[in-house]
Amino acid sequence: MTEAETITVLLTDDHSSVRAGLRLLLETAEGIEVIGEAADGAAALQQVRALRPDVVLMDARMPGTDGIEATRAVVAEAAAEVLMLTTFDLDEVVFGALRAGAAGFLLKSAEPALLIDAIRRVAAGDGVLAPEVTRTLLRTFAETPEKGSAEKARPEAQTAGAASADLSVLTPREVEVLAALGRGLSNEEIAAELFVSRATVKTHVSSLLGKLALSSRMQAAICARENGLA
Repeated sequence: MTEAETITVLLTDDHSSVRAGLRLLLETAEGIEVIGEAADGAAALQQVRALRPDVVLMDARMPGTDGIEATRAVVAEAAAEVLMLTTFDLDEVVFGALRAGAAGFLLKSAEPALLIDAIRRVAAGDGVLAPEVTRTLLRTFAETPEKGSAEKARPEAQTAGAASADLSVLTPREVEVLAALGRGLSNEEIAAELFVSRATVKTHVSSLLGKLALSSRMQAAICARENGLA
């Protein structure tokens, strides 16, 4: 996607008032167009297949098919990028969303400007984490025992097999990109640091995700930290 292209967005939330508020907000944002709404995860997946949005704003908790299950399906089909929204930064929601392959995670209380910027960054291939969520992840990394400990098997410490990744399958450049992802750098920042184009960075990110069987750059960032690269 080029910067001049309009970013299309699907709103998914079981509360019509929340969807209306998000639509009203995004209608004021230049270069962003809301093309559909869904009240649950199953409807969201149907809408994604029919409308092919660039970004899905996905509520984490909904009746029926919840946001995490829907995100897993959307990511599996490589149909859109998912930016997860939730009221609380609960550990099980955060890690569930990241395991499902969400490209970003924000609290619903985020400032409008932060939400709009997050949509643009996710559409551009970057990852976004709310500051509160970042603290949760860092706390988990700090508390996670060394490999070999029985506690290492805790679900929240095992995000998409990050701890057991075989980094030997990566090229030296891909390892550098993975390390940069672990430090939370955007594609633009990685490109500047490595003196390559953003397109080249996106190619490296796609390649390393495939080699490590990861679904998103958020999972890659966790992988980098779990393997001591960041």
